[in-house]
Amino acid sequence: MPEPKKIIIDTDPGVDDAMAILYAVHDPAITLLGLTTVFGNVPVEKATRNALRLCDLADLDIPVAEGAAAPSVVPRLDPAEAARIHGVEGFGPVPPVRPKRRKIGEDAADFLARMARAHPGEVTVCAIGPITNVAEALRRHQDFATNVAQFVVMGGAVHVPGNVTSHAEANTYQDPHALAEVLTSGVSTTIIGLDVTLKVLADRADFAALAARHPEHGACLHAASRDYISLYEGRGRSGCALHDPVAVIASVAPDLITIQEMPLTVVLEGEEIGRTRPGQGPMTRVGLSVDAEATKERFFSTFR
Repeated sequence: MPEPKKIIIDTDPGVDDAMAILYAVHDPAITLLGLTTVFGNVPVEKATRNALRLCDLADLDIPVAEGAAAPSVVPRLDPAEAARIHGVEGFGPVPPVRPKRRKIGEDAADFLARMARAHPGEVTVCAIGPITNVAEALRRHQDFATNVAQFVVMGGAVHVPGNVTSHAEANTYQDPHALAEVLTSGVSTTIIGLDVTLKVLADRADFAALAARHPEHGACLHAASRDYISLYEGRGRSGCALHDPVAVIASVAPDLITIQEMPLTVVLEGEEIGRTRPGQGPMTRVGLSVDAEATKERFFSTFR
């Protein structure tokens, strides 16, 4: 059996972030080195609180480093828009709980660079929120790009419409300039966007079964996903998309996803801001399709 992959999840928890983080806790193919938090689904202070709460729930003793509170250039997305999807506190109807654990004193960008330096060529950064922290680490630390193994990014919509505008996916829309910096960094970058994640759906019965099988973690996700699934049902889908879990799964099981290398750029202004446009720009690995049933099975069966 191969050695577990060393992963840092850069996150803005978030209902599907909670799914992704708890999945990573259970997957023996992953050694989770830490969590870094960023604005996005909730303000960064709440993102940090939610990340720490998940660590409490999973009895997970890893560093949690707080990062960016705002995008690199563009204004922040109206928090009410994110709250409509993830709830004001981030986990849908689940009320906030003050965590026992505390964030570390080091900020996200410095932590990312330090961990890559400590494990050169071994660390995958899986970014499932706006990618501001990763761009900041690249700016501050010249050796970050040479030490980190790869970036796997939940973001973008290459051949499908966006979910914030008709052109842009939420994470990309919230900091397109940061993603543009990441794509030009020379680091191997895989984009797992809506082309892939909207094909992997989970319904109420899936989460009810998970809650029965794993009364702690499954029950948490079952409760948090209730309103999230309602939103998707209101759009005519049978369940919610496993956006962030699919990106984490892609970090360790890329064979489940059809990935093509192509030139990719990010639109930085105008009506199409945040669009991930193929045909020009740095060569980037882009997920185009997925074995949806196998990916969904991997997600749910990993919880033990």
